[in-house]
This record gives sequence, C-alpha cells and structure tokens, in this order.
Amino acid sequence: MRAALRAEWAKLRTAPALLIPLTLTILLTAAGAALGDRGIDPVQLRLLGVRLGQAAVAAAGVQILAGEYRTGLIRATLLAVPRRLALLTAKATLLTAAVAPAALLGVGAAVLTLPPTTPMLRAAAESVLYLILIGLLGLGIAATVRSSAVAVSIVLALLYLMPMLLQILPDPDWQRALYRLTPATAVQALTTTVDNASLSLSPWSALAVVATWTTVALVTGALTFHRRDA
Repeated sequence: MRAALRAEWAKLRTAPALLIPLTLTILLTAAGAALGDRGIDPVQLRLLGVRLGQAAVAAAGVQILAGEYRTGLIRATLLAVPRRLALLTAKATLLTAAVAPAALLGVGAAVLTLPPTTPMLRAAAESVLYLILIGLLGLGIAATVRSSAVAVSIVLALLYLMPMLLQILPDPDWQRALYRLTPATAVQALTTTVDNASLSLSPWSALAVVATWTTVALVTGALTFHRRDA
C-alpha cells in the first residue's frame, strides 16, 4: 500500500492531472459568494456554487484513473503496482487528500462573510464532505467503465438529469420515493438551513444517500478493476 501511495503521489507531482478540475472546483464553488445575502436562506444561496463545483470535482475523480486508460499509462502503472485493489485504494486516498482542501477553500470562500451560526457551519461542513464523496463517486464509475467520456456522462446524468427523468414516471408516489434517493436531492437538503422540516430528507440522511451511491460505485469499480485486463 505504501508503495502504491508513493507511486501515485510521484505521478501527481510530475503530471498534475487534477490541477485544472480542482482549480475549477474552488472557483465554481466560491462563486456563490457573489450572490450576496438575499433571500430567506442566504447560506443556501451562497452554497449554490456547490452545484457547479460538483461537476469539476467529479471530473477530477474520473480523470485520476480513466485518464490513464486514455493515454495508455495504465499499463505502466499496473507493472509498477500489480495489486489492483491497493492501486485503487491509493488513488482514492490521494483523491480525497486533494479534493478536501479544494472543497474547503471553495466552500469557505462562499460563506466567509456570513455569521458563523451552527446551521451555517453544518451546511458548510456537509458541503465539503459532499464534494469529496462526489469525487470518489467519479473514481468508482471510472474504474467500472474506464472511459473518461462515458464516466463523466454517467456522473453528470446522476447529478443533473436524473430528477428530470424521474418526472416521466406516471406514478407521483414513485417519483417522490425515487427523488429522495438521488444525489441531486441531497445537495439541496445539505445546503438548506431554514425550514429543514419541509425537506424530503434531513441533511445527514441526504449525505448518507450520497455516501451509499459512492460506496456502491467504488465496490463495483473495485470488483471490475480487479478482474478486467488493462
């Protein structure tokens, strides 16, 4: 495991593939600060940038693995670290270590001038955790499909298109039930600090939904990555 971490760290230092998506994560997430303090929930307004930053952080998760398949570097990587599960764990560890400060900077900049109330701090902390989970979700999907374009498309569909697709269902009860299980619903619940009782999910339950999606993606990706040839 240590050898895998060292190899991945050296690779990121010499070829910083995550630099652009992580920079975009900071800028897009922090963009909510420009919206000011209007509305009944200024915290949620400021954290609208999380909905933009999640696309960049998902791309970072995809790029850290699928980018190697695109360039053919994955063969050299597997020669250096033949234990595939250790390699995937190392990538997940370094991705988390890279996304966490980027998410913290972006979210922190978005809410910097707001009063540090308990609901605001909760929403900010959960937003950081949410972005980390979305990055890992991208990694898990990339490990499953290997293609950058396909992986990014799947993640973006989960984050942005699924709520609209659910409206096609004829049964409104099924719509409501499935809508509660989408990552798109989670980000709304996480960033809301006013009238949380009206939400379909509590903030922590919403984070648990995203964690479940991420866990399933990583487990599926690990099994696929372990069994499939490079």
